[in-house]
Amino acid sequence: MPKLKTSRAAAKRFKMTGTGKLVRNKAYKSHILTKKSTKRKRNLRKDIVADATNSKVMKKILPYL
Repeated sequence: MPKLKTSRAAAKRFKMTGTGKLVRNKAYKSHILTKKSTKRKRNLRKDIVADATNSKVMKKILPYL
């Protein structure tokens, strides 16, 4: 059986926690920041656990993460 290829796009966007959950960054933090409040921008900095509905597909895309 050959090795599985990791999706490099997904590997750059997701990290695995110690308990095996996927962690991702929040969206809407890259540009047009002038109209967003400081509080909103600060909350966008935090990582968030990815939704469990996507985790089965993500574990297939990221076999060695």
